[in-house]
Amino acid sequence: MATSFPQHLELCTSSPAISDEEQGYDLDLFCIPKHYADDLERVYIPHGLILDRTERLAREIMKEMGGHHIVALCVLKGGYKFFADLLDYIKALNRNSDRSIPMTVDFIRLKSYCNDQSTGEIKVIGGDDLSTLTGKDIIDTGKTMQTLLQLLKQYNPKMVKVASLLVKRTPRSVGYRPDFVGFEVPDKFVVGYALDYNEYFRDLNHICVISETGKEKYKA
Repeated sequence: MATSFPQHLELCTSSPAISDEEQGYDLDLFCIPKHYADDLERVYIPHGLILDRTERLAREIMKEMGGHHIVALCVLKGGYKFFADLLDYIKALNRNSDRSIPMTVDFIRLKSYCNDQSTGEIKVIGGDDLSTLTGKDIIDTGKTMQTLLQLLKQYNPKMVKVASLLVKRTPRSVGYRPDFVGFEVPDKFVVGYALDYNEYFRDLNHICVISETGKEKYKA
């Protein structure tokens, strides 16, 4: 089965960049839970495309990390699907290639959103053995990740590499960019694939654009 890129997706040297003109796909083309039927505008990045890109990121991480032991740190809650799929691909490469990377796993939770706006206050919960690689779902302004990186310095890791499925193009950005990026996307509020709006929509397989009806329905 062939996987097609969105019509306005530009293949950059670092990561695919979805243009501002990209409208996504009609909801009728995909299996969407009925309880969200009126709460979404479009499917923005289909699940199959997410998985293909995540597999490629796993290969890039294996090549970059060499033989270093990885402590893979998942940033909850929105990063858990990307993290789990990324680690599955890394484990598959460990099994099926001549070179493998020892790996342990830890989790941390960062909370900075209410509705579709950042509160500016970042709460950090968890994390016992922090070093080397972090996995996050989306980089918006970059402030949250900068806070986490400052925290990680306390543990004196040999290196820290950040993998993020999405990076937004936004004028609010502080200029931070992860080491491994799945897609660069316009400044739209997206949900699905564990990305939420007040804890809803994490059960969507695809990344979708939330409608104004959805924002009002699930507003905190």
